[in-house]
Amino acid sequence: MIEKIFENGLWGSRFIVILAVVFGLIGAISLFIVASFDIYDTAKFVFSTYINQAHPENFHQDVVGGIIGAVDLYLIGVVMLLFAFGLYELFISDIDPAKDENGEENSLLAIHSLDQLKDKISKVIVMVLVVGFFQKVGHTQYNGALDMLYFGLSITAVAVGLFFLGKVGKSH
Repeated sequence: MIEKIFENGLWGSRFIVILAVVFGLIGAISLFIVASFDIYDTAKFVFSTYINQAHPENFHQDVVGGIIGAVDLYLIGVVMLLFAFGLYELFISDIDPAKDENGEENSLLAIHSLDQLKDKISKVIVMVLVVGFFQKVGHTQYNGALDMLYFGLSITAVAVGLFFLGKVGKSH
């Protein structure tokens, strides 16, 4: 009898994951809001620049940097969403509204194992790193042929990494 009570309590303790799910969703929503305000501020800067017929130094880099920074925040928000959905499906229950009328799951958010969750999150994190890399590259000063060679090699390394990341988990 004690074993049954303990096992029921242990099984019920999985609901503590709800905290991570709720706060993961709050984190995702917060990131989406912040990124949206960043886009709004960038657009406001662009319009005021053209209305005032001013063209500040590094205008294009600032605009592209602002937008890429917002994309970065959106991607991290997606990581938080995947994390929340995955934990909920793994520990609590399948998400019924994610299924269509035929009972087929939406493959984008369907997570059936911890490895699937890690795989999806790691791919988005790599994309966050790539976006961050390109944001930094936009503000880099190049002072010669060697700097340009390093730039080309770094772009090649990112492209090769993304190619192999696309191959992970696919069987041919």
